[in-house]
Amino acid sequence: MLAEELVHQQVAVIAAPSAAATLAAKAATTTIPIVFAVAEDPVKLGHVASLARPGGNLTGINFFSVELVAKRLELLHELVPRAARVAVLVNPPVGWSDRAEKELEAGARALGLQIQILNATSSREIDAAFAALVRERVDALFVTPGAFFNGRRVQLATMAARHAVPMTSATREIAEAGGLMSYGPNLADAWRAVGVYAGRVLKGAKPRELPVEQASKFELIINAQTARMLGLTVPPMLLARADEVIE
Repeated sequence: MLAEELVHQQVAVIAAPSAAATLAAKAATTTIPIVFAVAEDPVKLGHVASLARPGGNLTGINFFSVELVAKRLELLHELVPRAARVAVLVNPPVGWSDRAEKELEAGARALGLQIQILNATSSREIDAAFAALVRERVDALFVTPGAFFNGRRVQLATMAARHAVPMTSATREIAEAGGLMSYGPNLADAWRAVGVYAGRVLKGAKPRELPVEQASKFELIINAQTARMLGLTVPPMLLARADEVIE
């Protein structure tokens, strides 16, 4: 609805900060420039013809969240080696894909972990997911990327603390709210890049002439305060690799 309203208003450019927003904008217009920020390969998503030559009216930023799924699982295993069963919190409509699930399953097999997928599309369903993981005696929680969970980071951190569940995520915002650890691109940098591209479009550049940018900076954030609360000792090698340690 919002995308259609923007098209009706004949805006000069649409900034789409998620996969869902990009899909809505793409369905609403083939002429108004769209600058996106997406976690998956935009070529495979069908947004652009290629990274170097997008074609059409879309271009933007790819920040590789799906490609980092296995790495996040590996880091969680390193920090919480006792964790054998890991719950994976997923927002099915926009925050997950078959490719991401395959990456996760492959990473879990390599580490000898069992995974349990829990879906949540509302705050109430997040509460229900935590009730399920406690009932199933899951050892840790893996929160998949997406604006939905990022916007509910305080609820996630509060529930994880209440049930003493080690929680890892893709964004530093969740770690700052009280999650145990995050690994992924700096979203502020991604949004800034979207703004820069939107500015170039407003000055006359065509999306098809602007190559899709790929995130190149990834940061590991460890919340040492949460680790202490959970009775975890962060391995020195992991601390040394952290870009930031929250005390």
